[in-house]
Amino acid sequence: MKYIMALDQGTTSSRAIVFDSSGNTVGMAQQEYAQIYPRQGWVEHDPKDIFGSLIGVFYQALIRANVSAEDIAAIGITNQRETTIVWDKNTGEPIHNAIVWQCRRTADYCAKLTEKGLAPLIYKKTGLVLDAYFSATKIKWILDNVKGAKERAQRGELLFGTVDTFVMWKLSRGKIFATDYTNASRTMLFNIHTLKWDEELLNLFGIPANMLPQVYPSGYNFGVTDIGVCGANIPVCSAVGDQQSALFGQLCVNKGDIKNTYGTGCFLLMNTGDCAVESKNGLVTTLGASLNDKPPYVLEGSVFIGGAAVQWLRDEMKLIANAAESEILARSVTDSNGVYVVPAFTGLGAPYWDAEARGTISGITRGVKKEHVVRATLESIAYQVNDVISAMEKDADCKVKTLSVDGGASANDFLMQFQADVSNLQVIRPRAVETTALGAAYLAGLTCGFWNSIEEIKRRQQEKKLFLPKTDEEYRNSLIKGWELAVRRARLK
Repeated sequence: MKYIMALDQGTTSSRAIVFDSSGNTVGMAQQEYAQIYPRQGWVEHDPKDIFGSLIGVFYQALIRANVSAEDIAAIGITNQRETTIVWDKNTGEPIHNAIVWQCRRTADYCAKLTEKGLAPLIYKKTGLVLDAYFSATKIKWILDNVKGAKERAQRGELLFGTVDTFVMWKLSRGKIFATDYTNASRTMLFNIHTLKWDEELLNLFGIPANMLPQVYPSGYNFGVTDIGVCGANIPVCSAVGDQQSALFGQLCVNKGDIKNTYGTGCFLLMNTGDCAVESKNGLVTTLGASLNDKPPYVLEGSVFIGGAAVQWLRDEMKLIANAAESEILARSVTDSNGVYVVPAFTGLGAPYWDAEARGTISGITRGVKKEHVVRATLESIAYQVNDVISAMEKDADCKVKTLSVDGGASANDFLMQFQADVSNLQVIRPRAVETTALGAAYLAGLTCGFWNSIEEIKRRQQEKKLFLPKTDEEYRNSLIKGWELAVRRARLK
């Protein structure tokens, strides 16, 4: 029997999952790695930590599944998007730490470009808001700040990649230098209408075209792993940005399908088919996963801090010992006692795009306990998602009635019920909430013939859990008004 291996390279950890033909997990391993914060608002990773943790979980997952590398029919890769790595073409050595999607070091530069009136041009070509979130300004920063980097790049000695590109390069020992449409569309350098790297934008940011990888569909036979790295020449048959992978893993392959992933951040995506919806409400238009050269368009809203707020409660505030305790404490009180937490640790994403916003805890009175703060922190995740849902409904001119959910924090029943209540919609959670990895596995399996069709996969899907709204409209509106006031306070400079 053959299996599919999904390598899920996330912001705070790397995972490897071995799936059988029914989409069941037969082996899994996960490893956290270091987060680097050189200055306030700056976030980095060591690329060697990224790849080292990924190889570690690759072998652990094989052992736990009791299979060998030869039993893997194909590998699918899904990754944190926008995170930027530049490395030496000849040695494979990174010339700087990876600059993470959350990093705000180029916010001032983006503000200058906005003042020059360049935001509409960038949006027209890329579908993206002009923001430090995306890769282009991160590449420029590395070229401008690492000694000799600009000259080396012009001589063709340096390569750029998002995490998928770097991982495939390392797995193949330099034989694969590629990315897919979903990751390319998040760089702020890729024209989502022509499906090509945009020469005007490359010139704007001073990035040589020879640094950039070839772009293919998410489901594609990119090449094989090196036997010395993975123990076998395994075909790499998918590469896909994590949120588009989750959309595919939820099988949201039809126009109008919508999902939210509760990971380090929260990411709400709607499949809009062959229509590139122009957002008037702070969302971005991007490309979805595909098995051909016609990727669907996707409307997306990104919340910077989702599950990371729970990590903050655990690691910095020491209010909980683990993530599961947050649900227990939240349920131990009837409400948040008027407390609102706005976790704008690195600014606010969609629909605000306010790089200057900072986290706040408001509404504190003498009777407030840690349980109220914990509950308010969980509620803040749902409020932020609801802001994006409202923006998406306006842009797409439709009412969202059902939300498919996944990601680690979606396992929290309290959070899912509060999401249903505050957004007044049905929340559907699959039994396997790690659909990000599953999406990469589906794409790889469909590419290599492990599965014959999406219809076959749908027939194998497992049961889901449904959360229905239970709150009356008056109370729901009062909660949302309180949140809106808290956000205004967080945005005061």
